[in-house]
Amino acid sequence: MVTIGKVERPFGVHGAVKVRSLSDRPGRFEQLHQVRVAGERGQTADRRVRSVRKAGPVYLMEFEGITTPEEARVLQGAMLQVPRGESSASPEGPLYECDLIGMTVVDEKGRDLGRLDTIWELPGHQVLVVKQADREVLIPAVKEFVTGVDVARGQMTVRTLEGMVEA
Repeated sequence: MVTIGKVERPFGVHGAVKVRSLSDRPGRFEQLHQVRVAGERGQTADRRVRSVRKAGPVYLMEFEGITTPEEARVLQGAMLQVPRGESSASPEGPLYECDLIGMTVVDEKGRDLGRLDTIWELPGHQVLVVKQADREVLIPAVKEFVTGVDVARGQMTVRTLEGMVEA
């Protein structure tokens, strides 16, 4: 399963919720018919999607069986998940954060920089946080810096600038 969104809070009086997208695939939400709702305490439930519409930076979603704000409040903080596509780990398909976290990161000379620990979401772009022992390297997640991703080998190749990585 791949997490595509997070329920922020109830919306309106008919059981709708505001959902923040965690997906970079255009049209992902508009095509949803069913999702797995993973609660903050680890509980999961499959829910049929009754309606979805874009509302600025978020989506307003309604689920079958959820008809009041009180019922919708139970979903607050939950993650929305869908089955991982067969193409997710292919070179041509989309790469998900779960495909990348834990990868070995090397520079273009083959020097091991560490493991990809997390990905920060910043307003301009994402930043890769690579950790090795007691050091941390921050790498912009843009094509100019990320030169290769080999999911099968679990390795990412990045271009570094002078001073970016301590010797």
